[in-house]
Amino acid sequence: MNPIRILLFAVALLGLAGGLLAPLAGLAHLQGVIWGGAAAVVLAVLLAEIASSLARGEVGLDLVAGLSISAAIAFGETLAAGVVALMYAGGQLLEDFAANRARADMRALLARVPKTALRYDDGHLAEVAIDAIEPGDRLLIRQGDIVPVDGRIISGKALLDTAALTGESVPVRSLEGQSVQSGARSLDTAFDMKAERPASESTYAGIVRLVEAAQAAKAPMVRLADRYGLLFLAVTVALAGATWFMTGDHIRMLAVLVSATPCPLILAVPVAIISGMGKAARRGVLMKGGPVLETMARAVTLVIDKTGTLTRGRAELSAIRLAGELSEDEVLRLAASLEQASAHVTAASIVEAAHDRGLRLSFPQKVRETAGEGLAGEVEGHEVVVGGHDFVARQIGLTLERPAHPPGTALAAVAVGGRLAGHLLLADAVRKETPAALASLRSAGISRIVLASGDAQAVVDRVGEDLGLDVLRGGLTPTEKVAIVLEERKNGVTLMVGDGVNDAPALAAADVGISMGATGSAAASESADAVLLVDDLTRLAEGLSAARRARAIALQSVFIGLGLSFAAMLGAAFGYVSVVQGALMQEAIDVAVILNALRALR
Repeated sequence: MNPIRILLFAVALLGLAGGLLAPLAGLAHLQGVIWGGAAAVVLAVLLAEIASSLARGEVGLDLVAGLSISAAIAFGETLAAGVVALMYAGGQLLEDFAANRARADMRALLARVPKTALRYDDGHLAEVAIDAIEPGDRLLIRQGDIVPVDGRIISGKALLDTAALTGESVPVRSLEGQSVQSGARSLDTAFDMKAERPASESTYAGIVRLVEAAQAAKAPMVRLADRYGLLFLAVTVALAGATWFMTGDHIRMLAVLVSATPCPLILAVPVAIISGMGKAARRGVLMKGGPVLETMARAVTLVIDKTGTLTRGRAELSAIRLAGELSEDEVLRLAASLEQASAHVTAASIVEAAHDRGLRLSFPQKVRETAGEGLAGEVEGHEVVVGGHDFVARQIGLTLERPAHPPGTALAAVAVGGRLAGHLLLADAVRKETPAALASLRSAGISRIVLASGDAQAVVDRVGEDLGLDVLRGGLTPTEKVAIVLEERKNGVTLMVGDGVNDAPALAAADVGISMGATGSAAASESADAVLLVDDLTRLAEGLSAARRARAIALQSVFIGLGLSFAAMLGAAFGYVSVVQGALMQEAIDVAVILNALRALR
């Protein structure tokens, strides 16, 4: 909380209370001086803030409060001046509370930024600034430490709290050889990791840049509220002036000024927008600013890439076609045992599939690898060959029949003891959460979903046929993806989701570009307006719902709040609301609209 605002509230409260208690001390004649003096202190600070706003070219709606206090003092209505001063100072504190509460989630992300890390230098540990960390450095991460940069575990195992990044409440267990993201907190024993990116390029640094951009950006609705605020100021002054002119009663005119409360415009809108951004951030959807949230709230079309978004972005074992007497598990076990000696991405998928089935792998001997084709070696005394169909056929000296397989599926032939044992089919599988995520997006207001991919049309058709998508487009260049996005924008606000470098132009062309941040490319993240910190489209649906709700609450606060304000002003103009009653009604309206705006956090 701002200490100046706390002090100002204390002065106003003590001044009002002191004036009310003065008669008990035999100082009734000083009541007006005490109330007027406290109000004058608040007015002096208020006028300084108004002058500062005008110097920046901003016409602040605090002018209404300044006019109210000034007029009350000038007309000798010191009690009214004291009440308005207290209401104004209290409103400032309420504004601080609401804004701080709304920004709490994003501030929590910034507060976690580590400043130093423990690095192994010449056999000993040294504490260094994270900016000094370079790829390849070996770091020690202790229990309770924040992972400073993106890297890979090279010794030990990690239990990581990623809640601040992804909203996941369950800690993530990572083993040796697995990657870890910067910004996660270590909950278990210490482990060693190798840095893979400098701090400036790591995941958490990108998140920090997004948060800073979000805090600096001013939403279109907020700018619109500023413009309407000037209209509100003009209407208030005109109504107060007309009341004085028609009735000749300066007290009634003062009651109109005091009853005017612009908080639905100047505070409720930004609080609701920031609250919505905070809620989305808790679920792993980080937006670059209020304009992004407002635009997302109006989205009707989603253009989405396939690889890494609808699918996992890497080949996985989808089936095993047997060609001999060995069982599926035995064919996979022998192939995976040999593939342990290869660094190829397909080899890693085969080994992972064997581990998933709980198969025991053996250590291969006499391994010979032909880059890009396959490898051969001995496993438990058997000659095993794994690789492309033609490569395996040449190795065993036989003509092999190539089995039929779906479009987009890769074949890895497996031969054992000079005979074909079977084929492993690998494909980029649809994420298991994708169907539910697409249904959630439909429920959140997306009426049209377009799949736009650089993969062959046959592959796109295979992936999209069971997902109920509206348009399936394959074989696209980055330029053609941009053209599709621009065409869809003609029919309504369009979102684009992608993760690769080739998606960056389309992300920039969309009304809102959204990058799959956990595995997406740096180019995609920089071009995007929002980043999914979790590779799960369900989170996008949650972020979209949060955006729609925040925008609806902001509009609700404006219409209801301004309606109540005008009602109070009209009541004052017709003599039904006194000066003090107007000040109390003003504060009640302020509290109501701010609490309503904070509902966007829930």
